[in-house]
Amino acid sequence: MFYKPLSQFAYSIIKSWESAEEIASDVFMNVWNHRERLLQVENLRVYLYVSTKNVALNYLNKAAKTQHFSLDELAVDFSVSYATPEQIFISGEMVKRIEAAVNALPPKRKMIFKLIREDGLKYKEVAQILDISVNTIDVHMAQALKKISEVINLSFIKTK
Repeated sequence: MFYKPLSQFAYSIIKSWESAEEIASDVFMNVWNHRERLLQVENLRVYLYVSTKNVALNYLNKAAKTQHFSLDELAVDFSVSYATPEQIFISGEMVKRIEAAVNALPPKRKMIFKLIREDGLKYKEVAQILDISVNTIDVHMAQALKKISEVINLSFIKTK
């Protein structure tokens, strides 16, 4: 249930599918090896995402000891997957517009948008994962939605 989203999250940090899958596996191995600690975990989803972030950052630090890492420099891939009946009716063209608008967002904002909209995390969970305030998450989401809406509306007006 968590393997694919955690692999995608790790990939958004390290940009290597093989390493991202290895990181997700390592997270589950660490959980198993320290399973007695699970009784202290309040939110398993947040725990797994934070663990994935930490293992990915450790991986990057080992790969380039002198290179500094910033969440603001991350590029996040966004793949759209719709499941509700309302969303099924969105045309392929609209999906492309939305995807382009999301890809045009700044990296940190794109990551926040992806974690909330694609992975279904709550604002509080994303704030814990990225170690920022819920208000910051709220501001990023409001700005992301405004920008996406503007891009979609401009595209729609141009096609009329």
